[in-house]
Amino acid sequence: MIRLLITGVAALLVIFWLHRRLVRLPGLTGRWAVAADAALVVLAATTLGAFFVGGVLDPSWARPLGFVGFTWAACIYYLMVGTLLIALVRLAARGIARLRGRESGPGIGHRATVVATAAVVAVSLGAVGYGLFEASSPRVVEESVAVTNLPDDFDGVRIALVTDIHAGPARGAGFVRKVVDKVNAERPDLVILGGDLTDGTVAYVGPDLEPLRDLTAPLGVYATSGNHEYYVDDGGSWLDFWETLGIKTLRNERVEITRGGGVIDLAGVHDKTAPEPYEPDYEKALGGRTPERPVLFVAHQPSQAFQAAEYDVDVQFSGHTHDGQLWPNTYLVALQSPVTAGWGDVNGVQVYVTRGAGAWGPPVRVLAPPEITMITLRK
Repeated sequence: MIRLLITGVAALLVIFWLHRRLVRLPGLTGRWAVAADAALVVLAATTLGAFFVGGVLDPSWARPLGFVGFTWAACIYYLMVGTLLIALVRLAARGIARLRGRESGPGIGHRATVVATAAVVAVSLGAVGYGLFEASSPRVVEESVAVTNLPDDFDGVRIALVTDIHAGPARGAGFVRKVVDKVNAERPDLVILGGDLTDGTVAYVGPDLEPLRDLTAPLGVYATSGNHEYYVDDGGSWLDFWETLGIKTLRNERVEITRGGGVIDLAGVHDKTAPEPYEPDYEKALGGRTPERPVLFVAHQPSQAFQAAEYDVDVQFSGHTHDGQLWPNTYLVALQSPVTAGWGDVNGVQVYVTRGAGAWGPPVRVLAPPEITMITLRK
């Protein structure tokens, strides 16, 4: 109830801000003003409703609400950024005028404000339209990594890394099927699912993951949890469900992967924010292993490499960041994540962060294209 109240108050504040900046400030009146305000209220209501799809509302009938509502949320983001910039420019212009000893009358800058507001609306809608297209189909990205003491039999092994599908409110089984088909077309030796596969409950969103049953790889399909598995449902229930799809879940554990006469370790922990009893246990997953045997470590968030570094991990695979998903969020993500996308070094651990195959909330990506990453192991 408190969360709903806070969300509702925030929505009202957003509507009020956009009303002031998109309707009153440019001087819209009459039917145009009524139509604009009505659109703001209706679309804000769909965005509020979108947050309930997958958890309270069944996506089988409510997904259009989730798609429209979250798409409008992306529009709100860019409208807020644009109108805030206009407000800052107007404020700076008034300050400069006063410093020069001039009084800024009510009509000063009005025409420029109208033009700027129209431009913000056009650019916002254009960016979101482009973002819908960009997010609709993840691309396949080829990478490689040199691993110390890698057995000869593993030289050239290809791993499909898939994270952040976020099936549920805005995307369903059709999108998951697209991801599965692209992965299988690459004929990977090993598939790793790095968390945040869903948004919602097992009862409502579980059927959307059914295509994952068709993932095939001779060395197996493995998965760890992300933070979103714990938001609406019990994370353990999600991991149990993944097991029914033929996916081996790594719950603070390590397994041996054999190929020919070679052996490597694959380890994974729960997300760093997972609640009891699912807290990440690095000692359980990485402690006491054979030192000369290479280990591939899977953790949803890149920052978990700080703990993994204490156990001489060779390579960590992560997701979580979406590379910001909506530019310029990339720069904000960089403030809290040691690696935002691609390769990075965290206390000696090689970390690869995939941008993720899907999108959280808005099914929109702007200058942060979704990806399925194929990583080739090299000696």
